[in-house]
Amino acid sequence: MTVESTAAARKPRRASKRTSAAKKPQSAGPQLVQLLTPEGERVEHPDYSIDLSAEELRGLYRDMVLTRRFDAEATALQRQGELGLWASLLGQEAAQIGSGRALRDDDYVFPTYREHGVAWCRGVDPTNLLGMFRGVNHGGWDPNSNNFHLYTIVIGSQTLHATGYAMGVAKDGADSAVIAYFGDGASSQGDVAESFTFSAVYNAPVVFFCQNNQWAISEPTERQTRVPLYQRAQGYGFPGVRVDGNDVLACLAVTRSALERARRGEGPTLVEAFTYRMGAHTTSDDPTKYRADEERAAWEAKDPILRLRTYLEKAGHADEAFFTELEAESETLGKRVREAVRAMPDPEPMALFEHAYADGNSLVDEERAQFAAYQASFADSAEEGK
Repeated sequence: MTVESTAAARKPRRASKRTSAAKKPQSAGPQLVQLLTPEGERVEHPDYSIDLSAEELRGLYRDMVLTRRFDAEATALQRQGELGLWASLLGQEAAQIGSGRALRDDDYVFPTYREHGVAWCRGVDPTNLLGMFRGVNHGGWDPNSNNFHLYTIVIGSQTLHATGYAMGVAKDGADSAVIAYFGDGASSQGDVAESFTFSAVYNAPVVFFCQNNQWAISEPTERQTRVPLYQRAQGYGFPGVRVDGNDVLACLAVTRSALERARRGEGPTLVEAFTYRMGAHTTSDDPTKYRADEERAAWEAKDPILRLRTYLEKAGHADEAFFTELEAESETLGKRVREAVRAMPDPEPMALFEHAYADGNSLVDEERAQFAAYQASFADSAEEGK
């Protein structure tokens, strides 16, 4: 199952001289850390190396395939009216699986609302992710059971939470690290700037993992920054690195290195995973209104799953039986997700007032009474209609 393709886009507006000038450093761009080319060729990097067994490589491929299938199923469920909204990760599987598999069990993750692949790596049941988007819970999992915080809808605020948690980890003397995920659009938020300042000054063991998917809803990256995003770290006094976000091996190697640096007490690192959002920002968005089909087609040629499959086949690390079994597992996952979502019970409407305050509150009591009367009015109307 795949997410539906977009229609032809409107022609972009002509850029001003000022905007065009801003694009130059972006288009030239720095060299990406890359270990696997879009053609599936294995390459080396002087600063980042990784040696994985055939089984580990197949595991990364399985993670990406199953994450993409779950994501596609969730998108379909939203289109069928089973979910209120969905934020797809289509195209960003390598960034999430690579970084997610670099984590140790005792590391702590602060996600946004799109880190479905990282959640998979942390052992969060995919069906738990859907409860919030169906409106039946506020998250559905215990963050401390997997060291994976609840999804954060407020843009950029989780970077401050991650920084504070990392400062606490350092004070406790723990040998663990923290990672905060955010997007290119969130990098313009004041919360992110404040978290960079605090983490640098207090040498916090935190990795800032920015998935630059090129679009902050309808705003392109060149309208967010005049330099590559990873270079922003220099102004705060810690290193930044840009990695090919569609290369799962490079994402794993770079994130692992940044986490180890944090554990050694050397402070924060900004990782910019240069990737692309293949689908809409969310299912309420229409990307055909602001980007061209040619752009998406160019990035489809860099598909993270296809390039790893090509490498597995060329290197003889996986046979047809492996891919066939994985396809069957993918179908099973899709069916389980569909059945679980449709079986989710609606919450008791009055339950939303139960945990607002530990000791009660007069305003909440008043609101509860008003809402109860509102709910009762529907029953009254039904009786009158008989």
